[in-house]
Parts: sequence; C-alpha cells; structure tokens
Amino acid sequence: MAQQPSGFAVTCPSPSTPATTPGIRSILFALMLAIFLSALDQTIVAVSLPAISSQLHDVELLAWVISGYLVAMTVAVPIYGKLGDLYGRRRLMLTGLALFTLASLFCALAQNMEQLVLARVLQGIGAGGMVSVSQAIIGDIIPPRERGRYQGYFSSMYALASVAGPVLGGLMTEYLSWRWVFLINLPLGIAAWLVARRTLRGLPTPQRKPVIDYLGSMLMIIGLSALLLGITQIGQGHALNDRPVQWLLGIALLSLALFIAYERKAIEPVLPMHLFASRSAVLCWITVFFASFQSISLSVLMPLRYQTLTGSGADSAALHLLPLAMGMPLGAYCAGRHTSLSGRYKPLIVSGALLMPLTIMGMAFSAPQDVLLTSLFMILTGIATGMQFPTSLVGSQNAVQAKDIGVATSTSNLFRSLGGALGVALMSALLLAMLQDTGIGHMGAGSLGGEGQSGNALLDSLNASSGPALEALRAELAVTFRQLLMVSAAIALLGLAAALAMPNQMLRGRE
Repeated sequence: MAQQPSGFAVTCPSPSTPATTPGIRSILFALMLAIFLSALDQTIVAVSLPAISSQLHDVELLAWVISGYLVAMTVAVPIYGKLGDLYGRRRLMLTGLALFTLASLFCALAQNMEQLVLARVLQGIGAGGMVSVSQAIIGDIIPPRERGRYQGYFSSMYALASVAGPVLGGLMTEYLSWRWVFLINLPLGIAAWLVARRTLRGLPTPQRKPVIDYLGSMLMIIGLSALLLGITQIGQGHALNDRPVQWLLGIALLSLALFIAYERKAIEPVLPMHLFASRSAVLCWITVFFASFQSISLSVLMPLRYQTLTGSGADSAALHLLPLAMGMPLGAYCAGRHTSLSGRYKPLIVSGALLMPLTIMGMAFSAPQDVLLTSLFMILTGIATGMQFPTSLVGSQNAVQAKDIGVATSTSNLFRSLGGALGVALMSALLLAMLQDTGIGHMGAGSLGGEGQSGNALLDSLNASSGPALEALRAELAVTFRQLLMVSAAIALLGLAAALAMPNQMLRGRE
C-alpha cells in the first residue's frame, strides 16, 4: 500500500483499492466532468466572438473574452494548489465549481463587454480550482504507479472539449444565441457540484493549522498576471519595444524576483522553493512546458496554414485539427497503462519527446492538400503530446512529499499554461516577422486574426487576390510555414534534452 499523506486524516478509499470500485468510479466521474467544463470554456466561446461583438457593439475588449479567462485560470491554479494542501481539496473543488457555475450565469446575463470580461475572469478563477484540485485529488487517493491511467482519462476530456467546443458553440450561436454558450454550463456545473459534494466526502483532510502566505500570493498574482498579459500582447502583434509590453514585462520581472526572494523565508510559502531542488520534478515541469508549447501553438498554426494554402473555410480548418485531438488521449492512455505495468515514467516521456520533433518535421514537408499524410503526422504529434502530459505530472507528484502534492500538481499546470501562452505568442510573432519578407508583408500586426479579431487580415489579403497573384502568395506562404514548423521542431529538441536528463526513477505504489 502506498504511504498515506503525513498530517492528514484519511477516510477516503485506500490507494490500493482496485480502480473498478464504485467509490473510485464516482469520484472519477465528478473530476472528469469538472475538467471537461473548464476545458470546454476555452474552446466553445471562440466561434461566438463575432456574434458577441455584433450584439454588444465593442471590438476593443473582445480579445479579453478569451484571454481574461485563460490568464485568470493560470494565475488561480497555484493558489488553489496550496490552499488545497492547507484546507482540504473537497472544499476547494466545491468552491471552484460554484464560482465557475455562478460566473457562467453572469456571462450569459452580461449587457456590455465590460461585464462579460469581468464575468469571464471570475469564471477563469473558478476553472483554475477545478483543474488544479481535480488532478491533486487523484494524487491523494491513487498511488503514483497507477496514476498514469487516470491522468489519461483527464487528457481525453481535453481532447473531447477541443472537438465538441467549436461544434456546440457554432450550433448554439447559429440557432439559439451566443448566451447559450454560457447557459449550457449551468446544468452541467450544478450536476458536477452535486456529484462532487456527495462523492468527495472521504478525501484527506489536513490536520495542521493553516497559515496563509498573503504577501507571497499577492506577488505571484501580480507577477504572473503581468507576464501573461505581456505575452498575450506580443502574440497579438505588439513589438517588444512597445511601451505597454515593456511595462508589463518589467512589472512581471520585478514582482517574480521579489516573490522568489520572499518565498525562501516564508513560514508556509505558497510555492515552496525546496521543490525546485528536486531534479526529477523540475525536469518533468520543463518537459510539460515544451510539450504544451508545441501542442497549443500547433493548434493555432495548423488550421491557419490549412486555410491559407487550400482556401478552405473555418469549419474545414476545425476538422483539420481532429487527428491532433484524437492522438492526445490515445497517447495518454497507452503511456498510462505502460507506466502502471513497468513502474517507470522516463522511457515514455523520452519516447514522446523524441517523436515530437520528428512528426513536426513531417508536417513541415507534407502539403496540407495531402490530407492522409498530414493527418498521420498530426495524430502522431497528438500521441507524442499525450505520452508526455500525464506521465510528467505523475513523475513530478512522485518526486515530492505527500504534503506537497497539491503544490506540485498546480506547478505542473502552471508550466503547462505558460508553455502554451509563450508558444502561441512566440510562434505568432515569428510568423508576423517572416511575413514581412513576403509579398504580403504589408498586412502588419494582427494578421493571425486570433482571439477577438472579427476579421483575419491574412485571409482577407488572400481573398482579395486571384489567379497567378494568389498562387504566388500561397507559394510564399507554403515556404514560410515550412520554415516556421522547422523552428518549432528545433524548439521541441529542448524538451527532448530535458527528458533525457531526467532520472530514471521507479514510481511508488504497487510492488
């Protein structure tokens, strides 16, 4: 039997309990529903942005309908992780679900863009708890050797949300109203709250007196918020020498430096610095960072590449991502099963990290018109991503003490979010820079359309051309995207280096 968390009173199912017991299944259902809801609201809203802009008559703040949610969720994740270690995860899960559901109602009732953005920020704060606490709960009740399978189930929820989100959002916006994109969360959120309230009663409860690190939490919130806002600005076409970007990055650097210095002396730090002394945990987080860098940036670049080079519509571009979404749960499931049998996570992480640059290079040299070949490389890229995400999370949880599982889990999610944000920003900025040397360099900033842009300058420029001029532009774009994917493959080698440097440890749990 796995060692129980020190400082906890435990009445939950034993970590050695078979995975098929009704108690584990009920808990798993509640956690998977919470993960699905948080992931769904990252994808379902995007297709509704034009309708939202048209009804609320505001384009300036439209980008923050998505960015506000993502920034708030990312910043909230480490806070929930620490509070879960201090107060117990059931209370934090119920709080996150309740806030998310209530904020969804506020989103649906918003009468102007300011109200909608504020409600989305509150929704993101609730979603941060749902993501962080769900994965930490698995760490409480399942021994490390068995966790890979369960984290694979969570990966399937992300994949399902990435496919179902755009479809549901489009249908509800077309036939009902954009407000139903948020109203759908009410019955699902209430159901998840009721199930969680009933099934999570026996979770471990801390027996130590909680001490809140208020100053550390404030410094981290300011630093991460400024960092993510600065990265978002860069991804939307702003240059590094723009004054707002420089201010944001400067505030982030100062706040995070003060945060690190203060956390070294804090009695109960929100992010204990001793965790970074664990080589295994740090390398797992770095691997997650680069895996997320690739998967999120590719999910933005590949549909754009497909649309611009083939002339297809947004619906076809969304379907073009389906192989990538299908590969992730497949890789996560296979890696989880193998990890459970072998007890070692490094071989799976290294295999995924090695496969990643190879498949990205394959996509770089395959024409988007060759649907079969491109789909093969995309599903392999999804498998490579799935092999790294849950396995690295389990590895980081295995590398820390039981009392720090919540913080280790939230830190893994933080690196995952930062990797995705930086990936989109860096690759978007690089594409814009590359386009300056082509025949469509006059487009300027914002050519990726992206979050909140009601029109896509790159697609508009292509639609305005025809005949030989259009073919010449597409030929230039094909070379640009190939070079961009080659850069992406080179960056993926950094993730491979981290995976190779990782200690080959045995997971605790079943002997």
